[in-house]
Amino acid sequence: MILDKGYVHGGDIYSRPIRLDFSANVNPFGTPEVVRTAVRAAAEGLSAYPDPCCGPLREKLAAANGVTRENVICGNGAAELIYQFAAALQPKKALLPVPSFADYESALVAAGCEPTFYPLQRENGFLLGPDILDALGPDTDLLMLCSPNNPTGRSVPRELLLQVLDRCRQTGTWLFLDECFLELADEDKAFSLAEHLAAGDRVFLLRAFTKAYGMAGLRLGYGLCRDGALLERMSRLSQPWNVSTPAQAAGLAALSCPDWPQRARALFQVEKPWLYGRLTQLGLGVLPGDANFLFVTGVPGLYEKLLGQGVLIRDCGNYRGLQADDCRIAVRTRAENEELLRTMEEALRV
Repeated sequence: MILDKGYVHGGDIYSRPIRLDFSANVNPFGTPEVVRTAVRAAAEGLSAYPDPCCGPLREKLAAANGVTRENVICGNGAAELIYQFAAALQPKKALLPVPSFADYESALVAAGCEPTFYPLQRENGFLLGPDILDALGPDTDLLMLCSPNNPTGRSVPRELLLQVLDRCRQTGTWLFLDECFLELADEDKAFSLAEHLAAGDRVFLLRAFTKAYGMAGLRLGYGLCRDGALLERMSRLSQPWNVSTPAQAAGLAALSCPDWPQRARALFQVEKPWLYGRLTQLGLGVLPGDANFLFVTGVPGLYEKLLGQGVLIRDCGNYRGLQADDCRIAVRTRAENEELLRTMEEALRV
């Protein structure tokens, strides 16, 4: 249960009436019909326990990513896997660039680790720089990265990411890389480490069906890792039957329609630069990013003004390293984006 004051993420459409949600960065086309059909069919078997091993789903995920079933773990959303990973690894020193997704820090603290923060500089557009390599030493047990990063939308450049991987190999540091936004990122920036993993690498890649397939309500994430011992420890830390039967069926169905994220990417190629330009014209500072959302700043009270008109964006003031005027806005369809701008223009006149 989440207590009333304990929720720190976007997508809270339940606390008050919301007519437009730009706070959750999910596929604007929603959930594929083939997934909806699979969920309805799975409902016929709700009296039976789910497959505790997610066998068929892990087989399909392994085939899609060029690994074996033993290299795949499934979870009740990506968030569960973040906490399981930290609890299984028990790092003493973890390096965490900020701002980034809040649950990395929460998971580390829950595992008894106080992270060392690596501040990403606003004046540098919150880009991860090559000096991160100097921050990695033999005493660094873990580095946690998100690419594209949430909430800034900035990707780790390909060459730097490969250098980070090599540096982690040299120092024996675990690399946790969150790739949950990768499938909806700009195609020229959508670089995954999956094909660069070698046996013995201390790397965990985090993925989810949430964003790309519009499945936030089903909770299904997965991880890729070549360290079987770590995945075994993570599995032992999970509750039995942690991935529901409908979620497993939805994941299998989603894997049958890989073009679904591509359809959204085509939309973003048009809508993101258009929305970027319009927001800039309104006087907002907009960070050019690589994900399916925009990081904006410069208008005090923007979140509250839009919320009063039933439009929800992500207030980023509770991210470590950010400030009250920072917000994140999802890119959606032209009709929705136009309504956002109309509401924003009206709110800013008040």
